[in-house]
Amino acid sequence: MKHLLVLNDPPYGTERSFNGLRMAHALSKNDSDGEVTVFLMADAVACAKKGQKTPDGYYNLERMVRRVLTAKGRVLMCGTCMDARGLALEDMLDGTTRSNMDELAEVTLAADRVLVF
Repeated sequence: MKHLLVLNDPPYGTERSFNGLRMAHALSKNDSDGEVTVFLMADAVACAKKGQKTPDGYYNLERMVRRVLTAKGRVLMCGTCMDARGLALEDMLDGTTRSNMDELAEVTLAADRVLVF
């Protein structure tokens, strides 16, 4: 099954992106033949910024994005949203992909399930 998760919220301040990435990881673990794609847009593009430092015992979205990538998931980032926030591809985790609305439309049409956080 193809799963698409669209994240909109910033990495910290709300728990929507945290929960979306938790779900992406759970889907990867529980659907070994499935495909997981996470599309980061709006403030959620910052979830894939490398070099995040969080207090001990606090979740770290950079590590959570890396878990999705390690589980063979795809992480796409809205290029327009990156530009608006001054984020370049070299600021982001290796393995993530700069994307656009046309690609989001393609993965949405191909997905069996779409979850929006």
